[in-house]
Amino acid sequence: MTRNPRANPEPDRPMAEAANLGIARPPLVYLGSIVLGVILHFARPISLLPWVVSPLFGALVALLAIGLFVFAVRTFRAAGTPVPGNLPTTTIVRAGPYRFSRNPIYLAFSLLQLGIALWVNSLWLVITLLAAVVVMSFVVIPKEERYLEARFPSEYPPYKASVRRWF
Repeated sequence: MTRNPRANPEPDRPMAEAANLGIARPPLVYLGSIVLGVILHFARPISLLPWVVSPLFGALVALLAIGLFVFAVRTFRAAGTPVPGNLPTTTIVRAGPYRFSRNPIYLAFSLLQLGIALWVNSLWLVITLLAAVVVMSFVVIPKEERYLEARFPSEYPPYKASVRRWF
């Protein structure tokens, strides 16, 4: 008897319908982090770099982030799997930026916030970015990894072992 690779490995425990159905949705984690950083920046500005270089570096990092995001989303769509984490994943994507990072979209969100922080020259945006990365690393991504391991028990563990989480 062969086992269905998409079967729930724990039959007594129902498998989640999607990777992220909770309130800690990645776009909201980063948006909240940016909003809080901007509020703190306006309340008490703390600069990162000299103003001469900060906007240029920020713009370059933000453009890199946008490019990575577009590349990652197009790769997901080409594989036929939905991008939002609240929809069921249909396949493990190993092409494009997913060859180097299991989470290139989250890396793009992080780079975008770093780019904004540099652009407006705000240490607060870097601090809140670190908080967002902690939430992503210890709350959101582990939950998504458990979902993927349950949904793709023969495909996801080797992928996870061979590709880094962030970069």
